[in-house]
This record gives sequence, C-alpha cells and structure tokens, in this order.
Amino acid sequence: MLAACSSSEAPPVTPTQTASPATGSPTPTPAASPDVSGETSGVFSDRVVFGQSAAFSGPAEGLGTDMRHGITAAFLEANRAGGVNGRTIELRSLDDSYEPEAAIANTLRLIEEEGVFALIGAVGTPTSRSATPVALSHGVPYVAPFTGAAFLRDAQTLENVINLRASYNQETEKMVAELTSIGIERIAVMYQDDSFGQAGYQGSILALGRRGMEPVAVGLYPRNTQAVKTALLDLRRGDPEAVIIIGAYEPVGTFIAWARTTGMDAVFMTVSFVGSNALAEQLGARGEGVIVTQVVPFPTDSSVPIVESYRRALSAYDPALPPGFVSLEGYMAGRLAIAGLERCGPDLTRTCFRDAILGPASFDLDGFELRYGEGDNQGSDEVFLTVIGEDGLYHPIARLADERP
Repeated sequence: MLAACSSSEAPPVTPTQTASPATGSPTPTPAASPDVSGETSGVFSDRVVFGQSAAFSGPAEGLGTDMRHGITAAFLEANRAGGVNGRTIELRSLDDSYEPEAAIANTLRLIEEEGVFALIGAVGTPTSRSATPVALSHGVPYVAPFTGAAFLRDAQTLENVINLRASYNQETEKMVAELTSIGIERIAVMYQDDSFGQAGYQGSILALGRRGMEPVAVGLYPRNTQAVKTALLDLRRGDPEAVIIIGAYEPVGTFIAWARTTGMDAVFMTVSFVGSNALAEQLGARGEGVIVTQVVPFPTDSSVPIVESYRRALSAYDPALPPGFVSLEGYMAGRLAIAGLERCGPDLTRTCFRDAILGPASFDLDGFELRYGEGDNQGSDEVFLTVIGEDGLYHPIARLADERP
C-alpha cells in the first residue's frame, strides 16, 4: 500500500539549485568543456554531467521534484559504488514550471552554458515538444521524458530521444478495454487544452474508435490552471458512466472533487502523468475508487527486484522520502542512463551513448525488461492498473472487474 507522497526537496547528488530562467537565480556552472556542441561535451576525466529541465514550481511541481529524487537516488547509488568507468555522475536541474518557453530557455542554457552531456527526466508533453528540437539540433540525447506523447515515439525524426515508459495511446487503450469489459459504454473524456491533453485525447478517441464508439461528452481546461468548472458542466450533459481524464494532479483532483460533490456517479480514470501520490493526497477521502494507469511497477512491492533496489537507493538518498510511482520512474530513468554509460566504456561520446541504448538492445533493470530496436525508441510497453482504496492509499489491481460488485 502506498501513502501519499511528499514533494519536499532533498539534496541532489552534487550541490545544484533549481531555478526558473525568469528569476535570474544562480545555478552552479561547471568548468567549460572543450566544445559544448561536441560529442564529449559534459564528459570529464572524473565525472559526466546530465541536465534536467522540469517543473519544480507550479501545479506540476511534484512531478519534477519526484523525478529528480528518483534520478538522483540512482546516480548517488552508482557514485557510492565508484561511479561508471571511473566517472561520477552529476545532475544539474532547472525549473521550467511546466511552461514551454521556459523549457526552451533552460534547454539552451543547459547545453550551451552548462555544457551537459545529455538531458534526462523532462516533465510534460508541451515542454518536451518545445525542448526536443533544441536538443536535436545540438546532437544531445534526450533520455526518459516523463510523458507518453506519440510524437516522441517517432524514432526516425527524433533520433536522439530515448523513451522508457509506455505511451498514452497504450494507457488509454488499457482504460477503454477495461471499461468495456465490464459493460461500460458511455465514456466521456476531459483533457488539458495543450499538446499533452491532445495526446491523451487522441489516444482515447483511437481506443474508442476501435470498438465503434465515440465519447458521449468532451470537456477541456487551460494548462496550469484549475479552471475545470466549464468542463464539468459539459461532461454532465452527456451523463457518462465513466470519465477518462488527461491532466495534472491539481486540476484533476479539483475536477473529481467537484464532480462527486455535484453527484456525478461515474468511474474516474486518469493516466500516469497525473502524479499519483499528489492526487491521492489532494483528494483524501473523496479519492476512493479513482483508477490510475501506471507505467512502472507498484513502488512498495519489494517482491519485485527493481522496486527493492529503488527503495534501498531512495532510503540511502533521503530516508524521509516515501516511495512513489514518479520517483520510481525517475530511478529507472537513472538506471537506464547508467547502463548506457557502462556499455560505452571509458571512451564516452553522445553517439556511443545513444547507440548503446537504442541498439537494437535490451536492458534488464533488475527483472524489468527494456527493449529497443530499429524504429523503436520506447523501452517498455507495460501498463498497470491501480485504484485508490477507502484508506486513501493505492492498491494494485489486475482487472477493473475485480473492483466491481
């Protein structure tokens, strides 16, 4: 069982501040690499430097914070064991507040000023859509973004992108398959009005269309707001039996709370990006029965080897941090990056790192298999189901039918 997650900061591997480009706050700058646009930028004799632009403030701050916790725990674990090929691993993080313009500025800063080797753990579809062209133009690997958007799976166009998680299309397919398996056909969709929401919405439409269905109602709300009342009114007109929600935890939690207060008796389902721990904490007792698809194993199930490794590393990093889905994904992202470094050996370059992962190659992260191949830059296709119980904690379920009387 999983308690709601705290989003408090914890020390990174090396002293690093998170800062928004707009604030002008200082961030430690490493000694310059010989050529910040070159194959070995961010690679030193004793260390290799990764960069991260993610949300550390605003409605999605818990996602960036927890991804950073997980990545840092993995890097710290490797560093304590002597590093990789004689090099320790550093992470430099900047706050983009889940805003595309800030993500562009941060990405440029990390590449051109900080001279990082690769980018890791970005949070969100709109931010990734803005940042990936910058990374691609500089030949910088873009590792394990926290998003399931389809455009990032275009391995031919985005040859520097390395995805870890299953896609939103796969998550929404799982939702619709489970709902229809128990006879639910009146399905509505509520989504964030940006590229992230559109990605999840299109996945829902595809899944419904495969079954000759379409949504009975559609609602949307602006990114980085909790302005969901209009969406709620739009959905109520369709009298749905279930609502698929594509959004971040604050607006999703607000929507579900209001929907239940107004008497909407529907199954509420949302994708992994929501930030599961933060959502459960926000909803409290009103969260019972909410279904969340996940793309990593249950983070308190120590019978799963990768989870046991994660919990041990997280505790070593900060014993006060509770385990959670997002920080587990961050840890797995860090482990994937470490595996790529190991396969390259001491003569590390960006091309070697990218090719070592995208292969064709497979990775065994303590029993969790990642496979990459020709035209396939996504390592995992796994989608899991979880539900918030009456105790306010998450519980794994094999099928939605298991939760129905």
